Amino acid sequence: MLKKVFMAPDPGRIRLRFATRAVLGIGAAVVACGLAGHSLTGAITGGLAALLALFTVTDATVRGQAVTTALLPAVGLPVLAAAAVLQDHPVPRDAAFLAVVGVGVYARRWGPRGHALGVFAFMTYFAAQFLHPRTGQLAELSASVLLSVAIAAAVRFGLWCYERRLPPAAVPAPPGGTGLARVTTRQAVQATAGAGFALLVGQLVSGERWYWAVGATWWVFVNTTSRGETLVRGFRRVLGTVIGAGLALFVAVPAHGDATLTALVVAAAVFGIFYTAAVSYTWMMLWVTVLAAMLYGLLGVLTPSLLALRMAETGVGALGAVLAVVFLLPVSTHSVTDAWIQRALRCVHACTAQTAARLAGDPDADPAPTVVELEQLLARVRLSVAPLVHPLNPMLGRKRRARQVLALLDDCAREIRGLVAVAADPEASHDARLAAACWRVEAAVEALTTGRDIEPRTPPATTEPAALAHLHTLERTLAELSTPLRTPPGSPLVGA
Repeated sequence: MLKKVFMAPDPGRIRLRFATRAVLGIGAAVVACGLAGHSLTGAITGGLAALLALFTVTDATVRGQAVTTALLPAVGLPVLAAAAVLQDHPVPRDAAFLAVVGVGVYARRWGPRGHALGVFAFMTYFAAQFLHPRTGQLAELSASVLLSVAIAAAVRFGLWCYERRLPPAAVPAPPGGTGLARVTTRQAVQATAGAGFALLVGQLVSGERWYWAVGATWWVFVNTTSRGETLVRGFRRVLGTVIGAGLALFVAVPAHGDATLTALVVAAAVFGIFYTAAVSYTWMMLWVTVLAAMLYGLLGVLTPSLLALRMAETGVGALGAVLAVVFLLPVSTHSVTDAWIQRALRCVHACTAQTAARLAGDPDADPAPTVVELEQLLARVRLSVAPLVHPLNPMLGRKRRARQVLALLDDCAREIRGLVAVAADPEASHDARLAAACWRVEAAVEALTTGRDIEPRTPPATTEPAALAHLHTLERTLAELSTPLRTPPGSPLVGA
């Protein structure tokens, strides 16, 4: 796990820049709230708003990101007002919380913008449960949210908008068969039911900190589609929380709310959340737990027993999510995995076609966007296959085949990147053998996605141009993929 976090590839240092900008943006927002004379509650609310504005907004274009960021207060402030008004009325408060859960998940059908707005609405209501705002504080807290989102936007789109120098990255929508509308409807029902379970059981565990269980259920459902993905994410959330609570015992509890030490640890935790989110949900949850512990220490309520209670409530929330996805409208892990692998293979096809056209002299051919899409699709394949390669999976045959598929798909991506790099060389020229090699790669993809046989071919032993070498290796890798993908119906890797 350590190797996965600290040695994972970071092309263009995107994760490093993402995390560093978050520390700057959130720090500036909190300082601005302090200079504006806001209370500690206001500063925490503003810091959370800035964190969400920098973390959850993932539209494909900078313009789209700016629009979504501007819309965040439009959904957050009404939710904050409702939470404050209902604070002393448990039944309507809880009913409103479940409604926010359901609507927030359902909003994902509108893509990254719907997802970001749903998360912001949920987290605003969630934060109100531990900050206990009163209606008399609404003006200050609303000002904190508006100021902090504005500061975060200024840092993201003005001071350091590194996205302007990157090609637009289209977020791949779930494939047909598990279409986005259908999946979000199912997940809205599942998340609401799971949150209802977490709310009831969480209140039995603690009448004061029950909302931790609801929060755990909510975040288990984020970025998951199938039953297996949700189970693995629930396990990782509990593991990250347990490790983070152990770390907090040695860091947050001894700090006793010391302002300077708290600021340093909070900055480190924020960096850790943003830097590890893309590669390890366990590590992200570790840093989230440390961050929450430091904030509770700042509020003067942190004790070892509170950390133990957080672990218990997290377990309740994860259990609620697991029960919901297993028994209520489940989506098969294998069907989702198969769909994502099909999408990745077709993207390999598109990358090859665009690169071949570029090498043939077509000035309009640009394989760069398809390479970015391929990386995103492979990330989705890894997420979907995670339940099959998890150490606790007892089905060793499927685990072995799943690992083989992931390794071969990574090999395909490596050859595609090499091929695109060759095509980007202004000295690269068309070779008569390229068209035939590209055609064979495209035919191999078609065979894999339609269930036909791939005829293996041995490339010539003579030295060949770099583009042809990449294409021949890619063709051979695709042929090797046919074995683990085409398994008997009784023991499928995907598509059972």
